Amino acid sequence: MSLGIVQVDKLNLLQGDIADVERYFLFLGRGAGTNEGSILTVNTDTKLDEVLGADASNLKTQVAAAKANAGQNWAAAVLPLDDIVTVDAAVDYAMENMNAEAIAITDPVKTSAEVEAFQLKAKNIMAQYMRPAIFIPTCEGIKDTESWSDFTTDRNAILNNLACDQVNPVATIWPDDLGAYCGRLCNRSVTVADTPMRVNTGPVVGIRSEKPKDKDGRAVDMSVLKALDAERWSVPQWYPDYPGVYFGDGNVLDVPGGDFQVIEYLRVVHKAMRKVYPLAVAKIGDRKLNSTPTSTAYHENYFMRPLREMSKSVKIMNITFPGEIEPPKDGDIVITWVTKTVVKIHMTVRPYNCPKDITCNILLDLTNYAE
Repeated sequence: MSLGIVQVDKLNLLQGDIADVERYFLFLGRGAGTNEGSILTVNTDTKLDEVLGADASNLKTQVAAAKANAGQNWAAAVLPLDDIVTVDAAVDYAMENMNAEAIAITDPVKTSAEVEAFQLKAKNIMAQYMRPAIFIPTCEGIKDTESWSDFTTDRNAILNNLACDQVNPVATIWPDDLGAYCGRLCNRSVTVADTPMRVNTGPVVGIRSEKPKDKDGRAVDMSVLKALDAERWSVPQWYPDYPGVYFGDGNVLDVPGGDFQVIEYLRVVHKAMRKVYPLAVAKIGDRKLNSTPTSTAYHENYFMRPLREMSKSVKIMNITFPGEIEPPKDGDIVITWVTKTVVKIHMTVRPYNCPKDITCNILLDLTNYAE
């Protein structure tokens, strides 16, 4: 004998949105005595003098430049520091309370050891929180006692022979270059796959009419910027007979031949990592993920979801605005069972080509078509 039983269960197929953290940066540096030690949320409506103090500070200068260059719907976190708390401790405190795509350090670095410490911190954040992070430090601007030759020699020595593939250093030519650069990375009119070098979205916003000069009165020129770029500082640049100041590559301190020598490649891979992580966590202990052909086919499609979303393009008036990566193909997700309980999933992220060196060859046709 038995009694009838009805049970109704709620099943979660994990089809909902996964929150984005891209374009949300943390600015961290010495404050001006206001809200020091507090994590502040700022956006396009924030009056920076109220939250960061009326007195001038490099932190406020960089945040203001980021705000101006990011444009619509910008938001960021700011952590003003006092003279006691170290950057390392401040980053730890911030990571306990928030998440960000990148951490912009507004206090200039002066040694290679400081830059290498950022790489170590990025690795530790990944190990502890499963959060890929990018550190964006800067250097001191030119001093009254320095020539541009002194400046490039001294600042380039900081980065010489460093292998730090999660650090994207920005040189200080104009006083607000770090903030302006970060703002360009956070601009929502483009994707995280777009280079800060882009020109068609407009020049750097801010006063750039007068070029900085060295102790001898020599204005900065492209030879100085090329020397800094060669050592992997990210620097502003301009083009002859073309108005405005723009930026060069977002240089990352990867090794020669490494995949992550420019910021846009690092950003798209980090985004894919963030998107796939909760999908993978949800499959722990789920026997529906197994080695059968049916399960493999289903889960190849399941783990391909972030790549499909990142690859969506829009076509308007026969102009295609590409997604962040090329559409995924068969074989871009590979599921391998190492043991009965250990599974590895490999994903291929394929960026689009992007023109950074353009040569126009002009040919002259002297054929006499009147004959």
